[in-house]
Amino acid sequence: MNILAIESSCDDTAAAVVRDGRTVLSSCVSSQIEMHTVYGGVVPEIASRKHVEAISGLAEKALEDAGLSKNELDAVAVTYAPGLIGAVLVGVNFAKGVAMALGLPLVPVHHVRGHIAALEPPFVCLCVSGGTTAIVDVRSYTEMSVLGGTRDDAAGECFDKVARVLGIGYPGGGPMDRLAQGGDDGRYPLPVAHVSGAELDMSFSGLKTASLNLIHNSQQKGEALDLPAFAASFGKAVSDSLVPRTMAAAKRTGYGKIAVAGGVAANSRIRADLQAACAQSGDRLFLPELR
Repeated sequence: MNILAIESSCDDTAAAVVRDGRTVLSSCVSSQIEMHTVYGGVVPEIASRKHVEAISGLAEKALEDAGLSKNELDAVAVTYAPGLIGAVLVGVNFAKGVAMALGLPLVPVHHVRGHIAALEPPFVCLCVSGGTTAIVDVRSYTEMSVLGGTRDDAAGECFDKVARVLGIGYPGGGPMDRLAQGGDDGRYPLPVAHVSGAELDMSFSGLKTASLNLIHNSQQKGEALDLPAFAASFGKAVSDSLVPRTMAAAKRTGYGKIAVAGGVAANSRIRADLQAACAQSGDRLFLPELR
């Protein structure tokens, strides 16, 4: 079965052709990062317009790279959630049009579930990105439940907003990680929230506020902030929220397998802390490859 897959949930337009659910015949991406960097974050209206401009040509290229014609497709899949609603609608409406024109089934895809489906269940999955922070009990490809999640900001969103205030680039995860290398992670004590009665839930709004206040107070007082130490302290606070809860969820389910999905999975501190925790617990850890 050949499926044309469309993704437009945020600031990247993507099209791919996948055979039998596992073999990627082509994958084409049009990135908007350079454009949104000027604004320090994604501007939804601009993102939506750029999706409109790119999506048709990208789908054609995906078919060309796969060596297939439209008539050789068996279905069309598209991200329907979560994401920026205007951006999501561009992809959904385009996919609907293709499916209708070709008389093919339309498959709606929850893209976080798509990340999770990369590994054979059962396992516990830490989904951590710019818009999502959740610990998921994955019992099968279709049976999943959220064990814990953020009550407010996503971890990746905090990285982006703090990096924007520091003026070190967007998206913020990579620049913050690089800045933290060699920094003293105990120099700036930053809060790690606990949600009473929901021990696997997280909150990052307090960490974001404390970090921004620290930056602004240093600027107002004319005091130099030790940037590597601050970035390392920030990364430690995020990891100290994510890792212990993930390990607690793994112990609760007893699967012996932990997976991590989402852009924040590239953070070196979080990866190292998870590897150390799994080495101690005996759980198998599956991390996405770094590109």
